[in-house]
Amino acid sequence: MYSKSHFRLVALQLFSYRSLSTVSGVPSCNRKIRPISKMCGWQIHSYGSLDEVGFSSSLKMPTLTSPNQLLVKITASSVNPIDVAMIKGYGASVLNAMRCNHIEFPITVGRDFCGEIVQKGLGVSSRDLDIGDEVWGVVPVHQQGCHAEYVVVDRYCLSKKPENLSKIDASAVLYAGLTAWSGLYISGHLGGVLGAISPVGGGRGKKVLVLGSAGGVGTLAVQMLLAEGVEVYATCSSDAVESVQNLGVPYVFDYNDPEHVQNLANAGRFDIILDCAGKGTEYATEIPWKFEQYITFNSPVLKNIDDNGFATGMYQNAMSIVRNNVAAANAQKGLVKWGYFVPAPQGVAYLQKLVETGKLLPIIEKIFSFEQTLEAYARVEAKHLRGKIVINYN
Repeated sequence: MYSKSHFRLVALQLFSYRSLSTVSGVPSCNRKIRPISKMCGWQIHSYGSLDEVGFSSSLKMPTLTSPNQLLVKITASSVNPIDVAMIKGYGASVLNAMRCNHIEFPITVGRDFCGEIVQKGLGVSSRDLDIGDEVWGVVPVHQQGCHAEYVVVDRYCLSKKPENLSKIDASAVLYAGLTAWSGLYISGHLGGVLGAISPVGGGRGKKVLVLGSAGGVGTLAVQMLLAEGVEVYATCSSDAVESVQNLGVPYVFDYNDPEHVQNLANAGRFDIILDCAGKGTEYATEIPWKFEQYITFNSPVLKNIDDNGFATGMYQNAMSIVRNNVAAANAQKGLVKWGYFVPAPQGVAYLQKLVETGKLLPIIEKIFSFEQTLEAYARVEAKHLRGKIVINYN
């Protein structure tokens, strides 16, 4: 028979094991004391500030639920503004409705990653992808994210990592890159109809102004445009002008300089103004610059639905886009549109082509360790990024 002291010792040991993940306030992932069916990761159980984000070394390992899914062990991931926004509850109504199991919490954020395939469904051909392959991928916004040791994604969301990219660089391309690609080629039809449905690109000879060119989406957008022979204009803050010029952008303007407004007006009509700075649709009616299309990623769609319900929210969305387009037309400007992140395989293929030909490389502002994920979130929340924030899991 075991004594009471023996059971007390076992209980103390178990408590110590559970506490290892937060010794001295620093999370750590000790694989030696964790069941193989568990993993480490960062999650929220309610919406709010970054204080809601918690670390756990005993999350349930995700499992395949479809023959076209793959289980990937993450080696690096980036942090995007959408991650911080989702932690605060942005898009909760729509995204929760899109979740098939109707279970809202806990939520793991994280949209793009680099990693290694450890399991795949029967529908994934070994001639295409196999266990052990190093891949880069992206997670649709309504699915559990990749700021954990493992993630399950559908086949169309990933491909083999470009050999000329490190894992750090590969983890920082797809979410921001697909956002820029969809804005230019799906919303903006920059390359014509084909540009919206295939990875051919296009737009040679066009003139595009990129607002917020020093951030994650902006730095990739200008590289895509330059690769296609587009005449690129860009705005950024004074401390980022040189870095944007180093990307090859010929016309870079400091938005803190009052003269930049007139200088851009002197440039003539733009085929597209791509708002990567979160200015929104109202800004299109305030600026004096002429354009054929103004495309912003700062859409009110999800917020209106969150605040007012689906029916009223969609009515407000329709009225907003109509009102801004009427105002733009009255000012002899073009169409005002919203752009979105679209996890399309055509976009992944397009970005892979640019990367492999040396025409696109992400700008990395800072790399954090997996244990410093909260610090990475805080840096993104502070805004004014100069490229991407990356988490290195090793």
